[in-house]
Amino acid sequence: MDEEIAKTIIQIIEENKPETTQELVNLAKAKVALPEQQILKHVLRLQEERKITLTKRQKPIPIGLTEYLTTESARWYWITIVVACATVLAVFLIPENDRSIEPLVYVRYVLGAVFVLWLPGYSFVRALFPKEPRPEAKTTANLDSVERVALSICLGFALVMLVGLLLNYTPWGIRLAPIVLSLFGVTVVLATIAVTREHQKTLKKTV
Repeated sequence: MDEEIAKTIIQIIEENKPETTQELVNLAKAKVALPEQQILKHVLRLQEERKITLTKRQKPIPIGLTEYLTTESARWYWITIVVACATVLAVFLIPENDRSIEPLVYVRYVLGAVFVLWLPGYSFVRALFPKEPRPEAKTTANLDSVERVALSICLGFALVMLVGLLLNYTPWGIRLAPIVLSLFGVTVVLATIAVTREHQKTLKKTV
């Protein structure tokens, strides 16, 4: 279905040569039985993949947060949430010392390592420095991959230690369940803040 829509959009460009995104979307609405926002998503994806180029560059039409969460730019957010949820399930459902399910124990270890060493720090970095939509140059808010990885690991360690310190002064103490649930909550909150800030940056680019 997606390939057919892409072919239709490319054919419209070849035949009608629209100059702007809005003009292309209007032409596509006459041939594709989809809402305007859905057509816009396909157009933006083709532009990002450099499969289409319009004569006149036009800022994309603003989209709401709900629509933004279904775009390619928000894929990292859903991956983060899924991995965090899978880790919580693995910790509580897979016994650590049961040799009869030893392969699953290794899955638990791998998910746990990613959950502790990467996800909280990565979400925190994206919340502090949301990625620019289609960045043209490096800025302080648009870190390169190496800087993001280094900051994610360092801030991840810092967050884990901070969570452990705070739990030490609570009735729950530093135990597995409170640590896992606390880090899960921190990761989800920071990731949600990050994706919201990135959506706001996208809106500013369209104003």
